[in-house]
Amino acid sequence: MSVIALPTQVQRSIADPVNRVLRKLPAWPLYILGALPPAWLYWAALNDRLGVDPVKEMEHQMGLWGLWLIIATLTVTPLRTVTGISLLKFRRALGLLTFFYITLHMLVWMYYDVQFLSQVWADIVKRPYITIGMAGLLLMVPLALTSNTWSIRKLGRRWRQLHKLVYAVAILGALHFVILVKGFQLEPILYMAAILVLLALRFPILAKKRR
Repeated sequence: MSVIALPTQVQRSIADPVNRVLRKLPAWPLYILGALPPAWLYWAALNDRLGVDPVKEMEHQMGLWGLWLIIATLTVTPLRTVTGISLLKFRRALGLLTFFYITLHMLVWMYYDVQFLSQVWADIVKRPYITIGMAGLLLMVPLALTSNTWSIRKLGRRWRQLHKLVYAVAILGALHFVILVKGFQLEPILYMAAILVLLALRFPILAKKRR
């Protein structure tokens, strides 16, 4: 699959004014905005606003937000290639928020749903979708720990190689959702398709850079 980029002149006419605005925007408000949905969900659960099974609803919403955010993170590079619009300064925040939501997704499952550590381990071993989801979360840990300027400088080229694990994380996250749902449901399949397309778009980009 090849990436069809807009002509340079068109890119400049569209991207330049947008990028000028984006350069003035700080990334830190994303962390505040990212904390609002979990806070609202917790408040809604305490006030019986999440239906008959608030724990399952919280668990589902946290996982869904994590999936949305990892798709947003993967979109940054193709968006810049096709349109010239650069969201690179926000990619670290998107990645860390992804880790934040997936960790909350796991904690809600462990603390409110399963509750017993022995049962948690049994479910990880016996249920493939939980095994896959936990593998994705574990792969995110080194990415989150090295999402800082010091690690980028210290690791050099190895940092880029390490952060390619996000591709595996995205596939595992989507696969977790596909296996989790019962029967054929279009929503998780669409998420998996979106992730596969975004990853496929990166291969010619990487090949072009190597050339």
